[in-house]
Amino acid sequence: MLLRASTVNLELLGALLVIGFLMGTLVALLQVYGGRLLGTVAYVYEWVFRSVPALVLLFLFYFGPSEFGWYISPFLAASLALGLRSSAYQSQIFRGAIQAIPTGQMLAARALGMSRVRAILHVILPQAFRLAIPGWSNEFSSVVKDTTLAYVVSLNEIMRYAKIIMDRRYELAMASFIMVALVFLFFTYSGNWLLGQMERRFRIPGLQMPGASSTVL
Repeated sequence: MLLRASTVNLELLGALLVIGFLMGTLVALLQVYGGRLLGTVAYVYEWVFRSVPALVLLFLFYFGPSEFGWYISPFLAASLALGLRSSAYQSQIFRGAIQAIPTGQMLAARALGMSRVRAILHVILPQAFRLAIPGWSNEFSSVVKDTTLAYVVSLNEIMRYAKIIMDRRYELAMASFIMVALVFLFFTYSGNWLLGQMERRFRIPGLQMPGASSTVL
């Protein structure tokens, strides 16, 4: 039962990483290149989603729409609440990576006739994503653990089933939660190992984010 339920956590993890990556990239770009107005909007977005506790966001996204007569599934509510929260943290990682790219590269791309948007998409972002891997690895570990919070909106993931087992047979509670811990240790180690290999493969010699530490395992 617990292992089957863990597939829901994997699906949720995938949704959180995709939402966080896309929105985090957009927010970082607005902060760096969006000018005063859009940059301010992006900073406010980041501040709000970093400041509000994850559980509060889950309740807002799950129960909030019902106030207007809309139904939102537990999976979608968890994906939006935790995914947007992750995007606020990922935006910090991507912003630092973008700012670590020497400004001369943008100037060189523009001198070659590239538009600003094309230079960002084809010159700046490919390098920034490679620089961001160590920081993104840390965020991955946090997001893996965040998926367990979805049990509060009745998503049938591994923590909810562990609690059901505890309520029905208390003597199995310890074994259930040890199993949950082992599952998440496996998820976290596997993901960090893969990201470590990606960092090794895509490392840019002589270029790294200030204060970055390697994740190579």
